Amino acid sequence: MGEFTIKMPDVGEGVAEAELVEWMVKIGDPVREDMMVAAVMTDKATVEIPTPVSGTVVWLAGDVGDTIAVKAPLIRIATDATGDEPAAPETSDIPTPPPQEITTAEPPRMPAKAAPPAAPTAPPARQPSPEFDKPLAAPSVRLLARENGIDLRLLRGSGPAGRILREDVEQYLARGADPAPAISGFAKKTAREEIKLTGLRRRIAEKMFVSTSRIPHITYVEEVDVTALEELRAKMNAERRPDQPKLTLLPFLMRAMVKAVVEQPDVNATFDDDAGMLTRFGAVHIGIATQTASGLAVPVVKHAEARGIWDCATEMNRLAEATRAGTATRDELTGSTITISSLGALGGIVSTPVINHPEVAIVGVNKIATRPVWDGVQFVPRKMMNLSSSFDHRIVDGWNAATFVQRLRVLMETPALIFIEG
Repeated sequence: MGEFTIKMPDVGEGVAEAELVEWMVKIGDPVREDMMVAAVMTDKATVEIPTPVSGTVVWLAGDVGDTIAVKAPLIRIATDATGDEPAAPETSDIPTPPPQEITTAEPPRMPAKAAPPAAPTAPPARQPSPEFDKPLAAPSVRLLARENGIDLRLLRGSGPAGRILREDVEQYLARGADPAPAISGFAKKTAREEIKLTGLRRRIAEKMFVSTSRIPHITYVEEVDVTALEELRAKMNAERRPDQPKLTLLPFLMRAMVKAVVEQPDVNATFDDDAGMLTRFGAVHIGIATQTASGLAVPVVKHAEARGIWDCATEMNRLAEATRAGTATRDELTGSTITISSLGALGGIVSTPVINHPEVAIVGVNKIATRPVWDGVQFVPRKMMNLSSSFDHRIVDGWNAATFVQRLRVLMETPALIFIEG
């Protein structure tokens, strides 16, 4: 009997350490080869780490929320094998993949040597079993299960190597298994729960603290009549080709922003406040704030200035799907020069979006509502929408902020101008 050490793998170029976001085992637990034992996070990418040997866990490097240096010991396993494991093997003859990024939700599914049987419509429940029966699931799936009081050992996963997927949990919930008991009457609630922020939620908290503590925000709100734009959008969607995505309002806004920043170049910029250096960009890399199961992420549509309406829509949809599926790369989640924040139908009337540091501007989109508007003779129904946009007041004066938003308003109220070159 010997002791095998798994070390923190190199999870990305230039990354010296990663945050431990989940232990899937504890000291004394038996593990089998290629079982996932830990999940770590760097930036907005989560990586699950498997064990290449079977045995018993005898030592863990730290607690959830701790940071572990690359190549530092992460876990020790008592086993018949001996030696150190500095990183996961590059290839494997088993279905379970080596450490992989699972940025937000489900990890990408890896093909096995033989095609797995079709997943059942509703995976049957089973009785929890001891010892090696440690369910394989992504952190977001474990969080969903915890939030709904589900023991993952009761589920049979439909993913590779029995991995429990998000849809397995959702199907279990849809069947109404183990419903919470009804509570009648009024009663005092004395429960208290303390939750340590880890992983993506901790990264979001840190980012918001930096943004609000270092950037003096100014928020400017303007209403926009999008009646003509909505008519154009409906017509374009009705005539789109099968290979073209359904257009939302955002691709039109992206193209309007490309035109507006030409007249206000300080808006399409980043500011290094430590060095006192403003960097303006010719390229317009638009971040799209995207909600995922694990929290908010910002995939980036690179070079929007070189894309038309349909291309903007296609790339935005691709990035949103990749981000929610957990397959977006680090490059796709960084490098924005200005950001859009939109809650769609939940967008409310007015918002105060927080700037994505170190950028200097963010454009907030509120919901579209039909309202009566005076046209000089009578009130007529118009589709109205507010833009709530925030700016770094150290760089962008109120006049410049207003000029930028007013230019967006003109372009969106007269959408033909968006398609005029130059």
